[in-house]
Amino acid sequence: MKIIRLLIFLYCLSLSFHLTAQSNFQHAFEECQIKGSTTIYDYQNKRWIYSDSLDAQKETLPASTFKIINLLIALETKVISDENQVIKWVGKTDTTLYGYRPEIYHDMSVKEAFEVSAGWVFIELAKKIGRKNYLKYLKACHYGNADLSEKGVDFWNFGKFVISPKNQITFLRDVYEEKLPFSKRNYEILKKVMITEQTPDYTIRSKTGWTRDGGIDSGWWVGYLEKNNNTYFFATRIAKKRSEVNPDFGQCRKTITRKILKQINAIN
Repeated sequence: MKIIRLLIFLYCLSLSFHLTAQSNFQHAFEECQIKGSTTIYDYQNKRWIYSDSLDAQKETLPASTFKIINLLIALETKVISDENQVIKWVGKTDTTLYGYRPEIYHDMSVKEAFEVSAGWVFIELAKKIGRKNYLKYLKACHYGNADLSEKGVDFWNFGKFVISPKNQITFLRDVYEEKLPFSKRNYEILKKVMITEQTPDYTIRSKTGWTRDGGIDSGWWVGYLEKNNNTYFFATRIAKKRSEVNPDFGQCRKTITRKILKQINAIN
C-alpha cells in the first residue's frame, strides 16, 4: 500500500512539474503576442520537454522545413550531384509578376536556395524527383502522413500533407543518428548545409518554414543544437490569422525558441 501511495505521489509530482514548466514556457509566446508551441528533446537524458504537449502532436503543413528531407531525397535519387549544383531560373525576373521576394529569382545553387529558402528551386527539384520517390522515402523515414493528394507541385505548402512538431523531432533525431536510408555522404552534405549558427560553445543546424494556407500564417523553426555534452532537438510552430498584423511573426519563431532553450539551460 505504501509503495502504491509513493508511486501516486511521484506521478502527481512529475505531473505538477510538467504543467508548471508548460506554463512558464508560455511567457515566451505571450511576449511575442502569438500562439503556438515549442517541443524539445533532450538527447542525453532522453527527455521530452513541451510548452504544449497537445499541440506537439497536432499535424500541419511542414512548409519550408520540408527542405531538410527534400535535400536528402534529391541527393539520394541523384536529381542533384551535390549542394553546389546550380539550378537555372526558369521564369522571368519581372517584379510585377514575382513581387514576393524578387531577389531570389535567379540562377542559384541548391545550398543558397536552402539558406535563403528559395522555394522555386525545390519546386524544380520536386518535378524531377516525382511522387513515387517521395512516397518511398517519406514512408521509410516515417515523415508526416504521406498524403500527397495535393495536385500542385509544392505539396509541402498546400494541401493535406502534414507533420507534427514531435514527428519533426523524431525525424531530425534519426538524421542525427544517420538511421535512415540515405548515404553517409548525403548526410554530411545536409548537416553542413543546415548550419545556421556556430559559436565556441555550440552549433545550431536548422531550417525555418512559413506557409499561408487556408487564411492562416503558419511558421516553423526546427533543428538541433549541439554542445560538447549534449544535443537538444527543437521544433517551434506558431500561427495566426492572416488578417492579424504582427510584424515580428517571422522573427518570433527563433526568439521564442531561444528563450525556452535558455530556460532549460541549453544555451546561456
